[in-house]
Amino acid sequence: MASAQETALSAERQDIRNRWLLSAPALIIILLAAIGPLFIVLIYSFLAAGPYGDVEWKFSTDGWISVFLQRDIFDDTLSFADAHLAIFWRSVKLSIGTTLLTIVFGFPTAYFIATRPERTREMWLFLITIPFWTNLLIRTFAILQIIRNEGIINTLLIKAGFINQPIQILFTDTAIMIGMVYVYLPLMVLPLYASMEKLDFRLVEAGYDLYASRFAVLRRIIFPLVKPGVIAGSILVFIPSLGAYVTPSLLGGGKNMMLGNLIELQFGQGRNWPLGSAISITLMAIVMIALLAYVRNAGSSEVRHG
Repeated sequence: MASAQETALSAERQDIRNRWLLSAPALIIILLAAIGPLFIVLIYSFLAAGPYGDVEWKFSTDGWISVFLQRDIFDDTLSFADAHLAIFWRSVKLSIGTTLLTIVFGFPTAYFIATRPERTREMWLFLITIPFWTNLLIRTFAILQIIRNEGIINTLLIKAGFINQPIQILFTDTAIMIGMVYVYLPLMVLPLYASMEKLDFRLVEAGYDLYASRFAVLRRIIFPLVKPGVIAGSILVFIPSLGAYVTPSLLGGGKNMMLGNLIELQFGQGRNWPLGSAISITLMAIVMIALLAYVRNAGSSEVRHG
């Protein structure tokens, strides 16, 4: 009996060893292609800025200090970096707003598709995914043509007599949010549809049979069952919108920057690579916190409903 157990344990250890050997090439590629560049950025964040870009290879924490603080050029006193804090707040605010708006527009869209006959659902999903066929820059330019002063919205409002002069939408936070909602809406619709497709609509009918209102059915039956799709879609929208670069650059102008624009500025015109690296790591930390919150929420949901 003991010999049989030892043989089984030896076979199990050999199987685990073989699996590690087979996955070693993929792990090495991930290590070099993903973690390697991040490690370089982390190292750069603790170096001194070069006079013409690049870095000087001496240890310095100025990059990290400059993320939230700024040093007075006369007496070296530290104060809050208001510009950086404003950009951080704008990025988080617009990302949360974009996520909420994609839920507002994506939830009924996904529900509509999930309640269609099976033979037509693929067509509706096809229409949702069409924007992904077009480059992000072109899609952003399309939104720009709609919301600019001489664009479709202002032209229709003026011809209808609602306004006398164009409404300034372009180069505002509102323009950035409109653009990001348009760009990232499919990323919310698809996870919501995946959850709603599995929804047992007999439970909805049972709720109506028990004289529940539409809002009660939505709040007590539909939303709890599709909550994993809402969380997954929120993560898929929040993370890329937090680091968005093209949309804020075109629709927000130079004064409505987000974190992606601030990072590019430090590596470009600012020539402060340590600060750009520190902001990049800070952005990644925010994303990691969001992912951990998602995993914790998803785990607790499985425990409650499992």
